[in-house]
Amino acid sequence: MKSQKEKAEIFKSLHEKPGCFLIPNPWDAGTSKLLTKLGFEALATTSAGLAFSLGRPDQSQKISLNEVLKNANEILSATDLPVSADLENGYGDSPDDVYNTIVKAGQIGLVGASIEDATGISSNPIYDYDLSVERIRAAVKAKNTFNFPFTLTARAENFLHGRDDLNDTIQRLQSYQNAGADVLYAPGLKTYEDISTVIKSLDKPLNVMIAASFTVSKLTEIGVKRISTGSLLARSALGELQRSAQELKEQGTCSFANNAFPFKELMQIFDK
Repeated sequence: MKSQKEKAEIFKSLHEKPGCFLIPNPWDAGTSKLLTKLGFEALATTSAGLAFSLGRPDQSQKISLNEVLKNANEILSATDLPVSADLENGYGDSPDDVYNTIVKAGQIGLVGASIEDATGISSNPIYDYDLSVERIRAAVKAKNTFNFPFTLTARAENFLHGRDDLNDTIQRLQSYQNAGADVLYAPGLKTYEDISTVIKSLDKPLNVMIAASFTVSKLTEIGVKRISTGSLLARSALGELQRSAQELKEQGTCSFANNAFPFKELMQIFDK
């Protein structure tokens, strides 16, 4: 097994080499083992995937930091790949909260994490600009206490919360970059043009979440460094579960068995 420092160096190098890399988002040990078997180079946790697996909505108030770190630890135990964590808003509003959350993330073996500027409050969904920047500064201060390169991703959440303000999003990402974030991320960008505009405004790598309207080849062509899946794989799995169960209940047939993962293959993957 690789050491945390070795995995951290590998993860850092993925952001420095030419081209783009994929970082899918498992939600438990089993999906981590499967994605590792498929040959991906790194993994990242998904807050939504975890929440849905627990039968809860994707809200930081509904999932505790301890539960998130426990899930991350289970994923870490199932793979030798570098793992980054979706730490939502840092599980607290203040810069001190963010600092303490990043420290805890590094202590369990994670080599990276994302912190977003969404408050989790529908009436005021995005933190004020100045506080948002201070929160990223606190995360940077925390990551700098480690003896390995912890990769910090700073997220600007405007487009996920009905604030389609590209200028404000760019200003926030630039400020997070200047505060010391290693990777920038604005989930919810809808067009290649907007993504390209964001990339040209930054000096550090941009993560983009894949969507039906995007392709890996085009995102790579315009300069995206890292492509994640967010909750998409988890939602795809749940969608297939729902379709299969509906067929069984409503039609009394089982054609979905033709697409089921072979039992013996799963046994081989998980027996390690």
